[in-house]
Amino acid sequence: MATPTHLNSCSSTTFTASSSFVIVPRKPHSFTWVSHSQTRLRIHSKTHFHLKSSNGHPINTVSLQDGSAGTPLPKKHVESRGKEGSLPSPESDNSESSLSITVVGASGDLAKKKIFPALFALYYEDCLPKSFVVFGYARTKMTDEGLRNMISGTLTCRIDKRENCEDKMDQFLKRCFYHSGQYNSEEHFVELNKKMKEKEAGKLSNRLFYLSVPPNIFVDVVRCASLRASSENGWMRVIVEKPFGRDSESSGELTRCLKQYLTEDQIFRIDHYLGKELVENLSVLRFSNLVFEPLWSRNYIRNVQLIFSEDFGTEGRGGYFDNYGIIRDIMQNHLLQILALFAMETPVSLDAEDIRNEKVKVLRSMRPLQLEDVVVGQYKGHSKGGKSYPAYTDDPTVPKDSLTATFAAAALFINNARWDGVPFLMKAGKALHTKRAEIRVQFRHVPGNLYKRKFGTDLLDKATNELVLRVQPDEAIYLKINNKVPGLGMRLDRSDLNLLYRARYPREIPDAYERLLLDAIEGERRLFIRSDELDAAWTLFTPLLNELEEKKIVPELYPYGSRGPVGAHYLAANHNVRWGDLSGEDS
Repeated sequence: MATPTHLNSCSSTTFTASSSFVIVPRKPHSFTWVSHSQTRLRIHSKTHFHLKSSNGHPINTVSLQDGSAGTPLPKKHVESRGKEGSLPSPESDNSESSLSITVVGASGDLAKKKIFPALFALYYEDCLPKSFVVFGYARTKMTDEGLRNMISGTLTCRIDKRENCEDKMDQFLKRCFYHSGQYNSEEHFVELNKKMKEKEAGKLSNRLFYLSVPPNIFVDVVRCASLRASSENGWMRVIVEKPFGRDSESSGELTRCLKQYLTEDQIFRIDHYLGKELVENLSVLRFSNLVFEPLWSRNYIRNVQLIFSEDFGTEGRGGYFDNYGIIRDIMQNHLLQILALFAMETPVSLDAEDIRNEKVKVLRSMRPLQLEDVVVGQYKGHSKGGKSYPAYTDDPTVPKDSLTATFAAAALFINNARWDGVPFLMKAGKALHTKRAEIRVQFRHVPGNLYKRKFGTDLLDKATNELVLRVQPDEAIYLKINNKVPGLGMRLDRSDLNLLYRARYPREIPDAYERLLLDAIEGERRLFIRSDELDAAWTLFTPLLNELEEKKIVPELYPYGSRGPVGAHYLAANHNVRWGDLSGEDS
């Protein structure tokens, strides 16, 4: 069973990074000087989905403030960094630099199911530099061949099944190596560093570490990697997986400890939901379509619903999940990040800091959640069609008296001129009737609607225009409008203007981890969470979480496979809202 995160006390050493720039070539066969504000990053033209850095800008210039750790570095390290501060000539190519990607926790499920397949997909689509290697690092004893055998079954040429698929797999696997070691052993990271240097062969070395390990190990890994395996002449970046603490205090302590060894620009806090196609398209839909932007305010929008549901329970993750619960696992990060993107003001540009500045403004404008704004639930055992479904507490890794919520619904409000009085309703749960993640925007009714009598008795549903962005499954954007049913009479119906991605874009959409890994390699931070964003997010939820635990609030039970606890409907009704996913039209 997972235990709460405990971080050792650490000093807050600061580091003033060099402001020099180095030019990193994007393609293995060419080098181009480009304008950062005008040119889009281009990937190989034969691919249907043009994977590029998420803000569309070229990322050829990389600040050397990414290049080293936050602790004082050896003189030799600093001197070698200084030598690399000069700009290479335009004739340079990728043979002068190398990329080493280390997956820490390589034997875990996330690495096997998501990270290694995403790296192969990027390689398959020619998105990685010519000179790159992938290292797996974990405590498990394993050989290079053992790692290759472990991950080979998860690799797939799903985007475009060309004839060279097997050849590409073999070429990728030959670039994968394994090193076994303890996460807190500087000696073992020295050994990893030696292996990296052998593969880098004296080239300018850029190093990316992906921390696919529990949060209580983060600081040890970062300390060892920073002191013993950081790049001496290129950049070093670290991708950190959630959870980022359990509350404001633990999150702040984690950030402070990481910054003892890394600068903020070296830390890439990943939330894979920000890499999903429909979440990426949210800003495009709003800011590049005149039909939507004027409506994006309290004047026309009645409520916004952010819905996440899974049709399965903890399924072997009970021990981990019981330490966090659905609010920490889904609402405080995935759904709140989507809310901030949805509600932010128009940023100055598509640059990462401009967008993240606007998101922080939204989070700081929200009032902290109160107990009366929330309903929590927990699924119970249920039998249906001759099949029995277990209760949450039937999981052997979960205490029988656990009060951990597997469902939560909340009403949030943004206290600014654009959104004053508009309820943002969140709902997330496990073991529900369906699997879905979506954003639903319900617009206000037409004032003095001439046709309101033609809708029948269900006016609240039928007269409401609704914009739906279905994040998963079957990505889609559709707008519910009112129209006349063909015939001699005057009867109104609600129909969908539907953009179904699988019909419009038949090629498979890249996985979110592919986009986020590519962005981290390119130094694009727009889809990663900044420390002040994280602080603002925890400020909203920490008082509520403390109150739930201190008062030992008992969650409302709901049957496995149902639509969730009844209390969620009352919560919505208190704000004159009906959950859009329960209307029966979208199931």
